Amino acid sequence: MRQFHNEQLTVYMSQLFKTTSTVIATADCIILVDPTWLPAEIATIQADIAKIRNDRPLYLLFTHSDWDHILGYGAFPEAKVIASEAFQQRTDKEQIVEQIRTFDDNYYIDRAYPLHYPTVDIEITEDGQTLTIGATKLTFYLAKGHTNDGLFTIVEPLGIWIAGDYLSDVEFPYIYDSSYAYEDTLGKVNHILQRHTIHYLIPGHGHMTMDKAEMTKRQQDALAYIQQLRQCILQQKESDYLITNYAYPRNMRAFHQANIRLMEEEQKTV
Repeated sequence: MRQFHNEQLTVYMSQLFKTTSTVIATADCIILVDPTWLPAEIATIQADIAKIRNDRPLYLLFTHSDWDHILGYGAFPEAKVIASEAFQQRTDKEQIVEQIRTFDDNYYIDRAYPLHYPTVDIEITEDGQTLTIGATKLTFYLAKGHTNDGLFTIVEPLGIWIAGDYLSDVEFPYIYDSSYAYEDTLGKVNHILQRHTIHYLIPGHGHMTMDKAEMTKRQQDALAYIQQLRQCILQQKESDYLITNYAYPRNMRAFHQANIRLMEEEQKTV
């Protein structure tokens, strides 16, 4: 379904995991972010782009390499792909694609396009790297912690912040890479809000926001979760209270337990 729509921005929310896909239309190009999940949802995105494209170049931006964010890649073979250098250098690409195949097999899903790991045309290697397409400017920030290959992207002059799997209103931090790197990424929020005029924050799961106070609240909530969980582990205290305010406990408890195991391993190396 369309969570938000105006002439330049459409944010789609999948029925699965409230995962977002985003289409940004400027005078210079169309930017598609993380097309996902179900075939009918991706077909809607394809049709919407076809209606508005008018021969503009299509760019496909991947916020990170989690399989649920890349599975629509094959539906847009003409797009130029933007992602981080670490995204391109992953050595487990086939395993990531196999996760998509397993999902499709489990639910008898057929897709009208091939399943491949994306080939990156434009690699992002450092904070502050920019890509200019006419009057459209993209500024990138490396966003490690959830995975080691994430990106924040600011689209100007529209003031759109594509946050990937950070700053969600429905998920606490899911940490697959490093809790310390995750904290560093959250520390970039202040810099971004000071340097850029942000009108829209779009997370990878959940609801976009146009409220600056809400953006900062999401940053602080995520930092508090990580720091309090670390203290619970150090003090060998129960930590389930940290997720009592989140929905979908039967699923989210497993991610919380995975965070505990990862952070316990981190403490062994401190």
